[in-house]
This record gives sequence, structure tokens and C-alpha cells, in this order.
Amino acid sequence: MASKAAGRNDPAPIIVKKITVVEGGHHGGAWKVAYADFVTAMMAFFLLMWLLGATTEDQRKGLADYFTPTLVKTKEQSAGADGILGGSSLTDVDNYPHAAGQTGTKTLTVPRDATGGPKEGAAKIKRIQDRAQERLAKKEHLKKLMRQVRMVDTTEGIRIDLVDDADFSMFSLGTTVLTSDARDLLSLIGEVVAPEMGEVIVRGHTDSLKYRQSTQVNNWSLSAGRAEATRQALMRQGVADGRFRRIEGVADTEPLIKDDPSDPRNRRISIVIAD
Repeated sequence: MASKAAGRNDPAPIIVKKITVVEGGHHGGAWKVAYADFVTAMMAFFLLMWLLGATTEDQRKGLADYFTPTLVKTKEQSAGADGILGGSSLTDVDNYPHAAGQTGTKTLTVPRDATGGPKEGAAKIKRIQDRAQERLAKKEHLKKLMRQVRMVDTTEGIRIDLVDDADFSMFSLGTTVLTSDARDLLSLIGEVVAPEMGEVIVRGHTDSLKYRQSTQVNNWSLSAGRAEATRQALMRQGVADGRFRRIEGVADTEPLIKDDPSDPRNRRISIVIAD
């Protein structure tokens, strides 16, 4: 047997060695890919912010139109012009028929001679004061009475208050009869108010002093009667009858001196020139 084995030429056996390679670290290098994506996204975001700040509204619209050339024009000349937004901000004002309440960042050019808003009220007060000063120069005895006049810009319009005090009263006590000083004062007020546009509201106020027989006459009827007497005095000075929107008597429900309802300054007439 040994001689037979010695004469054979069998091939050497093949030995396969399996080698396992283990990467270092807990998660290998996958986090690097995610981090690179994050950095790229942030760079793109800051680049977008820079572009929005460095370009004009028309340039942004042009860029948006360039990248969306095939989109259908959804709304002519409004936010989203030739694309989804057309380069406009979401807060841009649209050209809807009823655009009340919409806000935006677009500028608005107002003509020099345009009027409106808070400045118009201030201008109207200035015109009335200037006319009053012109007439006061010719009527010296009215200058002290102008201390009873207050003008304020309100939501209704320009309100002119003719206020009583301890030394001055618009009406004889408990009546709707104008005093001589009040007639002179209303003559002046009528002259300066007549040229102004706008409807007129006359409101009568009283103090809180009550009548003994309130069933026959009271502060409600007194304040309304005094407002009507004022309206007639203004009409005699050229304020057209058609300009009066309403007259009101509010008694002592709207005191000027809230801490002391019986204060004589709560007795007053308010003349409102509506906007």
C-alpha cells in the first residue's frame, strides 16, 4: 500500500480563510452624509434670505417667473402673479374687489393735496381757530367768552364744547332761553362753522341737579330743548337746516367732571361737525 501511495500525484488541499472587517465607531460614517445634507440645506436657506433682502419686488417676480415658466397664470396682477406666488410675499395686498382687512408691505403714494385721517381733523380745527381769531379781533368783548370753548377731534368728527362754569352760563337757570353772552358766542361759532363741510350734530348736557317736579320737566327734556335752541341760533348764522343730522339731549349721563356730577362745567352744549 505504501508503494502505491508513493506513486500517486494528488493535488494539495485548498484552504479558505474567512476574514471579517469591522468598521470603527458606533455608526460608521453614515452621520457624515446626514451632516453634509444639513449644512447644504442651511447654506441654501441663508442664500435665499440674502436674495430676498438684496432684490427688489420686481426682481423677485422675475426670478419666480423664470423658474415657473409653464404654470398657468392664476390671477392677473395680484399676489401669485404668474405662478404660485409669482415672487410676492404672502402678505402682499391682492387686487380683490373687496380687499378690506388685507395688509401688505407695498408702499402707497398719497398726493400732496389729499386729505383724510388724523391730520384732516387737526387741519379743520386749525381753520376754525383761525376764523375765530379773525372775528375776535373785531369783537373784543368775545375774547373772554372763548375761554368757554373747547375743540377736540373725535371719532364722530370735530366736537366744539361750549362749557358753563361758576361765572358763565349758556342758558338762564332751568330754562332753554339763551343768555345774551351765549347768543354772542353762538353767533361767532355759527360764523366760523358755516363754511365747513359735513353734517352737524348738536348735543345738550346738564348737571345732575334734579327738579322738584320731575314729572313735568326734567334734565332729559331740558337738555334736548337747549340743543334745539342752539340749532336755531346756528341756523340764524348761516348753518343750513339740511346739514343737521340730529339733535340730542343726554341729560347728566355724560358728565365732563365725572367725580362731581353737580359741577356747573357738566352743563354744556356739544356741536359736532361730522367727517
